[in-house]
Amino acid sequence: MTTIATPAKPPIKPIKPTFWSKLGPGLITGAADDDPSGIATYSQVGAQFGYAIGWTMLFSYPLMAAIQEISARIGRVTGRGIAANLRIHYPLPLLHAMVALLLVANIINLGADLGAMGDALDLVVGGNYRAIYVVAFAVVCAALQIFSRYERYVMILKWSTVVLLAYVATALAIDIPWGTVATHVLLPSITVNSDYLIAIVAVLGTTISPYMFFWQSSEEAEEERLDPAQAPLIEDGHDATAQIHRIEIDTYIGMSVSNIIGLFIIITTAATLHAHGITDIQSSSQAAEALRPLAGKFAFLLFALGIVGTGLLAVPVLAGSAAYAVGEALQWKVGLGRLPHEAKAFYGLIAAATLIGIVINFVGLDPIKALYWSAVINGIVAAPLMVVMMLMTANSKIMGRFTLPWLLKTVGWIATLVMIVTALALVGSWLI
Repeated sequence: MTTIATPAKPPIKPIKPTFWSKLGPGLITGAADDDPSGIATYSQVGAQFGYAIGWTMLFSYPLMAAIQEISARIGRVTGRGIAANLRIHYPLPLLHAMVALLLVANIINLGADLGAMGDALDLVVGGNYRAIYVVAFAVVCAALQIFSRYERYVMILKWSTVVLLAYVATALAIDIPWGTVATHVLLPSITVNSDYLIAIVAVLGTTISPYMFFWQSSEEAEEERLDPAQAPLIEDGHDATAQIHRIEIDTYIGMSVSNIIGLFIIITTAATLHAHGITDIQSSSQAAEALRPLAGKFAFLLFALGIVGTGLLAVPVLAGSAAYAVGEALQWKVGLGRLPHEAKAFYGLIAAATLIGIVINFVGLDPIKALYWSAVINGIVAAPLMVVMMLMTANSKIMGRFTLPWLLKTVGWIATLVMIVTALALVGSWLI
């Protein structure tokens, strides 16, 4: 009896990841950088100096992208965030000082962002319900972080980045002299005076912030931990090329989104506020209100709602990065991928940070001074933290064979030097 062999089934081809699926921690980090406090900074420099400060967004992009890629590599290679690596490999006083300063800066920034969101929505809706809006925004942000499934929450954060297009639409809704803009961005004319230098320091301090380092490194480690097919690259580097390529795409696109939106905010306020002699803007909501009579109700509405949208993205990142840093430093179980009962202290800190952020808005604390001191603390922390990160990624005991390639190392050290100069300039501005 002759048997007929059944033809073998063709192997199932693995589904290639889509471009959107390759974006994650880097995109979310970059978008969260354009929080209401960042919008306030960009609005102020646009109102004060017009287009003359726009070049800083082009200049800071490679520096910002490099240091964020380095942060991501630390998380993916070691399977731990920056704070955990600091705890294992460096003196504890250094870890405790950096984490404590980060926690204070993040909470102040979080509170100021909640206040700006409340102000913006009150401008749009009216009724003088700012206090209710602040509490509602805080509750929504904390509840989503604590009770949403990780995959769903990350998707919410990713899609939330779309709100940044409001600032592109705002610029397109008004008359912009694009030739003049291009000249100032590509051929900058730098003025040597204290106000101009302080503005550059403010922009750099806004675009390169410590909470972004901690967030992206911890999120890379988190996604690795939750994927059964993945292990830290130092333990199993069989797909290292693909993973590092994904990190590059994710980071470069995320940081380009951040800086492009920042540039559009500068352009918008330069073309409207600066052009009409309004040169002093103290908050993002004040910038939105000033736009109303100059750029029209539509531009005002887009700008104000953009503040709310970016705040909903930034507040969780500020609370989450603080919780990751403290949790890793104290060896808690950390991670948004864990259920609340599995990481009580981690989620408790997220809730506590958000609650303190609410309180900041009801104790008479000047939000402008709060943001100023938050920026000061970030500037103090960023430079030494970047030095440690550069030393960490050059150490084969920590990174194995995945120490930085020479080009990334060079740009990373340039970024570090720029932030050291920025910190010194910040200190110098107090003495002027």
